[in-house]
Amino acid sequence: MSQQRPNTQCIHAGYRPGNGEPRNIPIIQSTTFRYETGEAMGKLFDLEASGYFYTRLQNPTNDSVAAKICALEGGSAAMLTSSGQAANFYAIFNICSCGDHVVSSTAIYGGTYNLFAVTMKRMGIEFTFVEPDCTPEELEAAFRPNTKAVFGETIANPALAVLDFEKFAAAAHAHGVPLIVDNTFATPINCRPFEYGADIVTHSTTKYMDGHANAVGGAIVDSGAFDWTRYPDKFPGLCTPDESYHGVTYTERFGVAGAYITKATVQLMRDFGSVPAPMNSYLLNVGLETLHLRVPRHCANALAVAQYLQKHEKVAWVRYPGLEGDPYHGLAQKYLPNGVCGVVSFGVKGGREAAETFMARLNLASIATHVADAKTCVLHPASTTHRQMNDQELYAAGVSPDLVRFSVGIEDINDILADLEAALAKVNA
Repeated sequence: MSQQRPNTQCIHAGYRPGNGEPRNIPIIQSTTFRYETGEAMGKLFDLEASGYFYTRLQNPTNDSVAAKICALEGGSAAMLTSSGQAANFYAIFNICSCGDHVVSSTAIYGGTYNLFAVTMKRMGIEFTFVEPDCTPEELEAAFRPNTKAVFGETIANPALAVLDFEKFAAAAHAHGVPLIVDNTFATPINCRPFEYGADIVTHSTTKYMDGHANAVGGAIVDSGAFDWTRYPDKFPGLCTPDESYHGVTYTERFGVAGAYITKATVQLMRDFGSVPAPMNSYLLNVGLETLHLRVPRHCANALAVAQYLQKHEKVAWVRYPGLEGDPYHGLAQKYLPNGVCGVVSFGVKGGREAAETFMARLNLASIATHVADAKTCVLHPASTTHRQMNDQELYAAGVSPDLVRFSVGIEDINDILADLEAALAKVNA
């Protein structure tokens, strides 16, 4: 059969039942797996054979769902993690260690910024943050001899800045390092970053992929295109023997296309254990089967909301890359021609107090620390997800004090607009 299209991959990729086997991905809810001999299990511990022995490292349910996401992104290998935060941590830490450096866009999720700027800094990994709209010269100036990766988000949460893949990929590759992209908001339905030069893709599967706020999770996908062996001094963890596995060199044993995910699985998952429960992976797959149906509805509803807000007298500004005139509309047309996402950011006239009044008057939309699921929800990031950032850091991340993040669900658009109208009517602008 020829390469399946994404709409079909959402349903069938990653798992093909044999004769008499279950049509749905089985939930292998087991911590361990039985073997006839210690020798057979020993080969698994030495990475000489493939299989399962402890779910903290790998589980068949998890691997089937990871394979589906890998197919959707067009990658060579993938793994699931227990959260999107774990995915971004593993993606960086898999190739960085104390004394290394990473270049990152400023326009990223607040939790990711704290992970990079605070926690990983304490581990000895330093980050330089650059504006997504920086010139090639400004981006070039951020690199150092010890830079090991470049990081950005396809669509920044909640600034909704669209990453210029080609600019960031060109700079990363000129310095012999990979471009890592968080593709959570776009999903592979609207954008496949590997087609524009990205090397590693991460996801918070908690969002659109799950789609129902049922299960927290994350994913990492390797394009298989970045040749680690060209830069053995930069990536010794992949290109030199790992003594914790009797001297296995990942690029030699598993090839360029398999080394990165194998190392992240057998080394980082072994030691940190941020593995999703098989039941959570099963729930994620239930969401993935309708991803291709939900994403277009999210996008259509969000565009209608953005157009409505743009004309409302009590709204100070609207950010949505799908709008003509939006600063990122051109990049959205280039990289996301089929649609952007279901999130709209805007400011209510009257600032923070007016924003809080507006949110309190919503009925259909829920105030929730979540985004990108089937139900419409709303949040004031400066007071919640980005609370730890000072004003300067907030503005650098594209988060103003009056910013409201409105995650448009898949309800009837007329009901969503009516809810907005009623809430805005209570705001004294």
